[in-house]
Amino acid sequence: MVSLEPPVCDFGAKAPDFKLLGVDGKIWTLQECMGRNGLLVMFICNHCPYVKAVHARILRDAHDLKGCGIESVAIMSNDTVNYPDDSYENMQKIAEEYNYPFPYLIDETQEIAKAYGAVCTPDFFGYNTDFELQYRGRLDASRKDTAPDDTRRDLYEAMKRVANTGHGPAEQLSSIGCSIKWKQDQTGETL
Repeated sequence: MVSLEPPVCDFGAKAPDFKLLGVDGKIWTLQECMGRNGLLVMFICNHCPYVKAVHARILRDAHDLKGCGIESVAIMSNDTVNYPDDSYENMQKIAEEYNYPFPYLIDETQEIAKAYGAVCTPDFFGYNTDFELQYRGRLDASRKDTAPDDTRRDLYEAMKRVANTGHGPAEQLSSIGCSIKWKQDQTGETL
């Protein structure tokens, strides 16, 4: 397992569009996911210890951000052949078990992860209503272990600011997580 940190926020970068299958059987687009004050796009998966460490906090923050007019969407881009815990069926089970308050989408071709420049799980992209990137940072100080309960809520505070002003904070700390599990050809090269 390789730990990676995504690059810093490229302020103003436009959100790549998508049409992806959700665990609800619906095809979701970027436009359908947008909230009245912004959108949080999360690249997550089922098996990653970094995601598991903050899973409850992801759900909490997504729920709390709804109250600010920020909707959320989670995208799973891992190779499901070599990582069957991340299969579509297991995505459905997890989403139902935890009553996900956002669409959970599968990126089978991995084209959307590449378009966004996602490198790890979790990887967070916060957009204003003009689909301009305003946040590319961590959820909080958690790593493979959950940070203390009184830890600053970096993602929530940043996206609340986006909801109120359309702009994210100038200072952002990178997320950290497991590398996205890219599909490989028979020679071991990433597709």
